[in-house]
Amino acid sequence: MRTGVMEAETLGEERGRTPVLVVDEAHLMSYEQLWTRTPALSCLLVGQPTLRRTMKLAVLAALEQRTALRYTMPGMTSTETTSYVAHHLKIAGRPDQLFTEDPLTLIRATSRGYPRAVNNLSLQALVAAFATGKNLVDEAAARAVSEVVGD
Repeated sequence: MRTGVMEAETLGEERGRTPVLVVDEAHLMSYEQLWTRTPALSCLLVGQPTLRRTMKLAVLAALEQRTALRYTMPGMTSTETTSYVAHHLKIAGRPDQLFTEDPLTLIRATSRGYPRAVNNLSLQALVAAFATGKNLVDEAAARAVSEVVGD
């Protein structure tokens, strides 16, 4: 990663711009990786909630003080979760309804509306419904998946 930072510094100096480095899955980085003394580079750190806790470590106090903006994505509402699942099913070539209302409510509650968790629970509920020979994901399939995740 250091080579990329040096290239970004050179590019910024040549063009008179401040490059922006976007780091996805930043919660997987160590505090040594998060803290560089590169003033010519702006970083956008994107990660799971553990990134927020890592940033609070005393060894990262200087970085925390220099953080200009923080944003935490809230979970989707029930309506947004239903639309989100329907959209993904449509993209997958299934515009018909595969989930009844109750399992979607349960999936939303278990996932707290976080997209990755909604994806995982929805897929597992589809598999559970298929395994029992059902054409629709019902509350029983969603509950079986939710109970496993909740343990």
